[in-house]
Amino acid sequence: MEKYRFILASASPRRKELLTRAGYSFDIVVSNIDESKISAQGLTPAQFACKAAIAKAYDVAKKFPDKIIVASDTVADFNGEIIGKAESAEQAEAITRKLFSGPHKIITAIVIVKKDISLELAEYDTTIVYPIKMSEKQIKEHITSGIWKDKAGAYAIQEGGDKFINRIEGSETNVMGFSMELFEKMMKKLTLP
Repeated sequence: MEKYRFILASASPRRKELLTRAGYSFDIVVSNIDESKISAQGLTPAQFACKAAIAKAYDVAKKFPDKIIVASDTVADFNGEIIGKAESAEQAEAITRKLFSGPHKIITAIVIVKKDISLELAEYDTTIVYPIKMSEKQIKEHITSGIWKDKAGAYAIQEGGDKFINRIEGSETNVMGFSMELFEKMMKKLTLP
């Protein structure tokens, strides 16, 4: 696991925490990609997450072509509709009402690139979330708390969001924004000259 040091192209405290806890060595360089400018036209939620993660990885790889860059993007998929981060409390409330009305998927794409040797691995993981119906009071408290800020699907399973979840099928770290199981598989495939 200590084999390769890499650059994490993410400002996410959850991703940083998961990777640190697993014992990886990495530096953080946040990409300058504006996710809201990435077109989702004609893409499935998984394709969009991969496209966004690839854009972030190459943005950082431009500055560090000889380093391994790891980037990621998480979206919620509600019946094929891509749901990203809420921009406002109103949007967060609309997303919350939608996602907590029935099962939805959380998709996280992980991309590993090393530009100087044209290495690119792009994969994604999908977890199905079965929510508990939230009461009006719970929805109001959730929006007031501000926990939804900067989170795909406007909730965080690790910050109290789990009380609104009946069960999940798949990786819990994927719902947190970085599938550790997928990342470990991808790192095992990594053979550098």
